[in-house]
Amino acid sequence: MDKYDKYFKSENILKQPLSPEEAVATVALITTAADSSLEDVDIEFLVDILWGFEIFEEYSDEDLLEMLDKLLNIAEQNEIGALFNAANDKLEDEFLEDAFAAGVSVVVDEEEMHIPKTKMPLLKSLQEALEIGNEEAEEIIEDVIAAFEEAELEELLDSEDETIHDMGFTVEEYESPIGNFTVPIPVNPHQGGKVQSQEGTVSFSDDEGSFLRIDYYSLPAKQMEQMEIIGQEEYLKSTLVNKYVPEEIVANLPEAQVEYNEYMTDTLEGAYFVLLYMPDGSRTYKTGNNGTATKLDAYRGLIAFINGDFLYIVSSQRTFLDGRTSNFMKQEAVALKQMILDFVETIDFN
Repeated sequence: MDKYDKYFKSENILKQPLSPEEAVATVALITTAADSSLEDVDIEFLVDILWGFEIFEEYSDEDLLEMLDKLLNIAEQNEIGALFNAANDKLEDEFLEDAFAAGVSVVVDEEEMHIPKTKMPLLKSLQEALEIGNEEAEEIIEDVIAAFEEAELEELLDSEDETIHDMGFTVEEYESPIGNFTVPIPVNPHQGGKVQSQEGTVSFSDDEGSFLRIDYYSLPAKQMEQMEIIGQEEYLKSTLVNKYVPEEIVANLPEAQVEYNEYMTDTLEGAYFVLLYMPDGSRTYKTGNNGTATKLDAYRGLIAFINGDFLYIVSSQRTFLDGRTSNFMKQEAVALKQMILDFVETIDFN
């Protein structure tokens, strides 16, 4: 028996009818609760998700809260699979896509802008229950993620008063919140370009597979003294290989491994380069014959260096299908190293 059968394959019937809008909201509610419980459902989160759908454009936040409270009460007082059956009965063709999109929306990882692998079985069960084909489901998932990326980019650009001009691609620049650097945004919003920024890091990516990231750390006097004692090469190597890679990459991709490293004495007044092989580490997916989407493999290059009172780690990555050999690895190391250095040249350090 599938773990989601109680939600999507119940034989129980709910006597209370639902409206099409309530049916769409029900799918979002049940998908949210499927891997946890009804008690863990965040109603305000669901309001934010549903408010972005056209069918709810006439609804106020209060209206959506009232609707979700009603549905939650029904689910708690009845068998939750019966609630799904009542919703599914009301989902005519024009509402099916909205319902599946609502289910997809509640499981999107908004930091990485993808569907976590652990959530794919849930979406597959929902897809089958709604009788949506693989090709249509893939298109809906892509559209949902694109909408999240567009919203994030618009929010960032609005908050920082950056300007996107309609002729081709013109963006003023990204400025670090603490003012230690500015950089022209290297991705095009018309190609799905997005900027993700949080304390100490900013990344740039697009639908074409581009990915560039800047991590930055203020260096207190104690760290400077430590670097003088052990030497810059050892300090950068230790920070990058022993701290950053395990904490920022291997923690999320356990199979990632360092395949090449190099200290560049004459580059950026001393810089340390690392090449990582990351199985399933790409931001790009491929779809198998069974309709299951899986991530491609990737190489990521990282360069650590000191500028002023800050440690910077600038990284980029490239996706590949096959052909991973020793010679291929060396080619990727050269290509990624140059790509990162070209990007660093565009950064204005203050």
